[in-house]
Amino acid sequence: MASDFLDECVSVLERMPMTLDALLRGLPEPWTAATEGPGTWSPHTVVGHLIHAERVDWMPRVEIILTHGPDRPFEPFDRLPNLDLGKSLPMLLDEFRACRTQNLARLQALNLSPGQLLLQGSHPALGL
Repeated sequence: MASDFLDECVSVLERMPMTLDALLRGLPEPWTAATEGPGTWSPHTVVGHLIHAERVDWMPRVEIILTHGPDRPFEPFDRLPNLDLGKSLPMLLDEFRACRTQNLARLQALNLSPGQLLLQGSHPALGL
């Protein structure tokens, strides 16, 4: 990779699945399914959200930036799809780890240049 900053980012991104696993795996289900009320998320839901983001958000946005720059806005990100996914928390933790590993491999395979790291994208609501 071309940048110390990018290497630092990858270092944080690759630790997240292990950190969540250490925090959540093996906890009683009432703890991981609990919310603080309507409109709040449980730890189980948060992991589902992270899987959804791995699949449809950050790497597709990288590809849009590299291909189109700011000329093509990102696809809007639905933050509230069905995040339960009908799976147990251990299954979701395993899936998140696999998705993150795949995305980091895709990112590293891009072999981004310093110039590419300066490219900007366009958010559909926030602009550049």
